[in-house]
Formats: sequence, C-alpha cells, structure tokens
Amino acid sequence: MITTNLDIETIRKDFPILKRKVNGYPLVYLDNAATSQTPKQVIDTIVDYYSRFNANIHRGVHSLSQEATDAYENARKKIQNHINAVEPHEIIFTSGTTDSINLVASGFTSFLKKGDEVLVSAMEHHSNIVPWQMLCERTGAILKVIPMNPEGELLIDEYAKLLSNNTKLVVCNHVSNALGSINPIEKIISLAHEVDAAVLIDGAQAAPHIKIDVQKLNVDFYTVSAHKICGPTGVGILYGKEEWLKKLPPYQGGGEMIAEVTFEKTTYADLPHKFEAGTPNICGGIAFGAAIDYMNSLGYEAIASYEKELLEYATEELKSIKGLKIYGTSQHKTSVISFNVEGIHPYDIGTILDKLGIAVRTGHHCAQPIMDYYNIPGTIRASFSFYNTKDEVDILVEGVKKAKQMLS
Repeated sequence: MITTNLDIETIRKDFPILKRKVNGYPLVYLDNAATSQTPKQVIDTIVDYYSRFNANIHRGVHSLSQEATDAYENARKKIQNHINAVEPHEIIFTSGTTDSINLVASGFTSFLKKGDEVLVSAMEHHSNIVPWQMLCERTGAILKVIPMNPEGELLIDEYAKLLSNNTKLVVCNHVSNALGSINPIEKIISLAHEVDAAVLIDGAQAAPHIKIDVQKLNVDFYTVSAHKICGPTGVGILYGKEEWLKKLPPYQGGGEMIAEVTFEKTTYADLPHKFEAGTPNICGGIAFGAAIDYMNSLGYEAIASYEKELLEYATEELKSIKGLKIYGTSQHKTSVISFNVEGIHPYDIGTILDKLGIAVRTGHHCAQPIMDYYNIPGTIRASFSFYNTKDEVDILVEGVKKAKQMLS
C-alpha cells in the first residue's frame, strides 16, 4: 500500500481535467513527461490577469501596467528563490526550454572557433542536439557524444576521457525524457569546469520531480519549461550565471532589450531585459510563478516519495506481463516507464489504450538516437505525476494486457 504525506484525493480535485471522460472512460492521464496538467490555482491566476489587469509591462505609467509589471517581476523573484539563483536578473523569461537552449547556442557563435569541441550526451531530446549541431556548422566546432549503457546510464569514465582543453561547452539533460534516468550532473559539471568548459543543463524533465539549487550545482546555464510543472504552455526560463549572461550577445533585437537606439548605433539594456525583446508572455510568466507556489505548497520531498512508490509499483506490475520489456532501468529514475511488448508496434498499443481513456505517449519521444541505440522504432511511455494513483496504474496494466490480447 502506498503511504504518503500527500492527500491525493484532495489534490486531484485541484485538477478539473481529471474529472472528464475520454471515449466513455474516466481519463487516466499518464503523459506527464510531455505536459503536466494545470491546477485550478494556476487557472484562476490566468483568469485573474485577463479579468483585472491585462496590460503591457515596464513601459506604462498607468495603474494596470504597473500592476502587471509588479506581478510579472514578482514571478521572476519566485523562480529565482525556487532554484536559488543569486540575482533575479539571472532569470530570463523565454518561451520554453527549446527557446532557452537556442538562445545560448546563438550566443556561443561568438565564442567558438574551428577545432573547439561541444560535448552532448547520447540521451538528449532533439532540442538539446539540433541547436548544437547548427552551432558547430556555423563555427567549425566539433560535436562529440557522451556514450550510455543499456541500462540508460551515461558512462562517466568515457565522458572524462572526452574532456580536453578543446572542450568549450558541455550540454546534458538532468533527467532523460525518454528513459527517466537521473544523470549525475554534479559530477558532469565539476569535471567540465576542470577544463574551463561551460555547462548547460536541460532541466525540463527534472523540474517536476527535483528541487533545483543552481548555486549548489555551480551550473552555468539551466533551463525549465513551465508546462512540465503545472504551469501554462509557451513560457519557460533560462537561468544563467550573471558573468555568462553579460558576455552573451543579445539573441533577438526589438523593443525592451535596448538602452538607446539611433540609426548610427544601438546600445543594449541591462539584464534581464537584454534577452527579453518584445512583449513577453506576461500572463504565462505570472502563472508560472503561481505554479511554483503550488508545487512548493505540496513539498518536493513528499512529491518525490510518492512518485517513487508509484514508479516501483507500476514497474513490478508491468514486468508481470509476458513479453513486456522496459527500457531505462537505471537505479536513479524519475517516474517514467518506457516499454514495448514483443512483436507489437508501440503505436498500436497506444491507440488501444486511448480507446480505454488512457493517455500515454508513443514514438521516439524526440529522442531518436536513444531508439537507434536500442534498435527499436519507439516505445510506449507512461509518465506519472503526484496526482496519479495506484488504481490508475492497475487500469494501465489491464489496458496493456487487453491490447496485447487483441493484437497478438
């Protein structure tokens, strides 16, 4: 029996979507690694913004603009405190993790030359591969890959061998979206700094499960997307050490990111505005702050404890199905299970599960190199959140059994 400090039934009432039916069945939402659901506390924040003080920020002297500015900047401070950044201006609002990574990749064009090296792990999401490939094409730098083993763990000894004085940047996810593996980023960061390389960590999958401390990690850049942690889509943050953000050139030009503009020369605004051109997703930023409040009200230790028990229970139940294979068996995992059933395409099982009201993700999960490593077309991925239940795990298991029977 699962024991937890969380009142799961009360928590589930915070999420209106969990009350709906899909194809006549109660929704069992197990696609949290793609997008988590949104509690009414965050939804209410969005409604409140558009109902009471919708206005552009930073530029206006009228009351609505000042209220919107205060709420937006307060959200920045909430996120600063949440990840323990030194200064609020080290938090750059972006449209999400992909945008954050591209911002850094664009800026590093100024720093790299032919023969420099960028290290990337073998288990990255495409958004943490393609921008670096593009960067290397622009600069003549070389992209090298940190290998992994069949359990879904990075080979740290091999990583250490790859590092050299030519290494200028190391990029790695904190948690694999496809496998759930928690990478030893403390060691990865420490080793990179020994050769004076900068480090960017993709924290999109870690943020829902792990309380981040960027000062303790000593990380140079860290990225998060709001929609993974009970917030809205279309907003995220890039954390960067102040020294790095000052060195990086602006990513986009436009309003807000300038100090002074003439046709002869433009000077740029101070941090964080230097990287926040144009009208931002004001409501999204404010709602992101509300999502952080919600997650912290539950407590990350309680969330982690409950999700660990759910993961262990689901793993054992799914393993009881003959012919089912789980990919990603690291001892250090978040609540993600990627699996296939022998002889059956993952898409076919996912389609049948949907008919039963069960939402899972099928395919390569924007991590095609991982699937190529295992020589498979993709997996079925069930990803659990703190509002999921043991009963929902049982429904998933029975659904997979039914799909297997129908398709065998």
